[in-house]
Amino acid sequence: MRSKLPVLLTVCAAVLAINLDTTIVNVALPSISTDLDAGTRALQWIVDGYNLAFAALVLAAGSLSDRYGRRPALILGLLGFAAASTVGALVDSAGALVAARVAMGAAAAVIFPTTLSIISNTFRERRERAAALGIWGAVVGIGVAAGPVTGGLLLEHFAWGSVFWALVPLAVVTAGAAYVLVPESRDPSVPRLDLPGLALSVAMLSTLVLTIIEAPEQGWSSPEIIGGFVLSAVLLLGFVAVERRAEHPMLDLSLFRDRRFSAASGAVTVTFFALFGFIFLITQYFQFVRGYGTLSTGARILPVALSIAVASVVGAILAPRIGTKAVVSTGLLLFGSAFLWVSTVSVDASYATVIVPQMVLMGLGMGFISTPATESILLVLPPSRAGVGSAVNDATRELGGTLGVAVVGSVFSSVYAARLGDGTWAQLPGDVLASAQDSVGAAAAIAAGQPGLGDGFQDAFMSGLHTGSLVIGLLCLAGAVVGLFALPGRGTHAPEDTLVDAVPVPA
Repeated sequence: MRSKLPVLLTVCAAVLAINLDTTIVNVALPSISTDLDAGTRALQWIVDGYNLAFAALVLAAGSLSDRYGRRPALILGLLGFAAASTVGALVDSAGALVAARVAMGAAAAVIFPTTLSIISNTFRERRERAAALGIWGAVVGIGVAAGPVTGGLLLEHFAWGSVFWALVPLAVVTAGAAYVLVPESRDPSVPRLDLPGLALSVAMLSTLVLTIIEAPEQGWSSPEIIGGFVLSAVLLLGFVAVERRAEHPMLDLSLFRDRRFSAASGAVTVTFFALFGFIFLITQYFQFVRGYGTLSTGARILPVALSIAVASVVGAILAPRIGTKAVVSTGLLLFGSAFLWVSTVSVDASYATVIVPQMVLMGLGMGFISTPATESILLVLPPSRAGVGSAVNDATRELGGTLGVAVVGSVFSSVYAARLGDGTWAQLPGDVLASAQDSVGAAAAIAAGQPGLGDGFQDAFMSGLHTGSLVIGLLCLAGAVVGLFALPGRGTHAPEDTLVDAVPVPA
């Protein structure tokens, strides 16, 4: 284990960079909203542009890295990530920032599956690999949950572009470490890329996310939105049909017949749906409703990061002993309970006695889910095909996160806009009210300048937050029930690596 530690540290640094980027931008959303004149929908795209590109491309990237080499894929992905982050720090419009975020997500899609592949091919013995995955899972959780803390610290002293500048040296240094420390491995038998499957999956995900984000503006029952959902369903059916007939599909649908794979993938999707949706809203709650600064906001999310880190390690230890079913189902129960609690919180709830316990409960739940579910997915495939399993794991994470921001953000927007249109706000000029309904930042500024509007703004925001949290909580509890029946119990073992000779290729 000790001789393999530099490899583990290198891939964990890569994971830290790209998972920081998934949430570091959230604490900068109020500043971006003001400086780039971005409303709620634009902010959703700034967050989801990254997640969407990540989710859509990670399966293809995992296959390519398996075939052509995991180390060069890791290095190229890190350098591309650094370049895209540089562009993101320099842009001066919301549209350009969305484009930069898409490029960052594409680079992250190249990086992430290589990290699990390298771990699977470096740590072959199950307990050793479980320990490595526990550390990997802790870093993933820390990266996602500590993003707002890091962003808040930077924004306390610099402009919003600093949240992207900070990622550049981390990515470049890690690329250098990967070149020196990470051994090469590949699976030359991996077939060529499934281009029809890739095209259909990208089209389906893009259409679905666009439809969900635009729904509050267009109306959930409008012809455009209904048509978008119908088109998404048609594209999904087309993707399934193409993959079932393809000689070498991008996504082997037969994998989902194995409960270790399908149930664990579902648990990961639900977890990141909940986490990303929550962080999108809670950073705005702290800044716009409670009036905290950026650093104070980031620091207040720290309990989630710390509890995720602890529970990821504990979950990795418990899963081989008591079974994935028990650990992951418990995690989903804790996660769902936390969000149901959030759905009842008052606008001036005590941070120390209410909000901190809620966040700790969330972090414990996520830690118990993430690492054991990830190991369950990887157990289905031999190490030589680890890129496939890790890419599916990564895709489920990013798909969950993308849909979490889109769905929870849109549910929030619909409830918030409807409630804001009642009472004293309805007496404002139409263009002023429309601006406030489109942007929480604009509403907060208007409320600050006109006494008597603050209570209505807070009530509208909290109504949206409560409804979004209720949706998340019920989804997690449903996942816990499904997990009790579908997840594997004790005595699950990894398959032998008989498909391909996975001897590392000399560097």
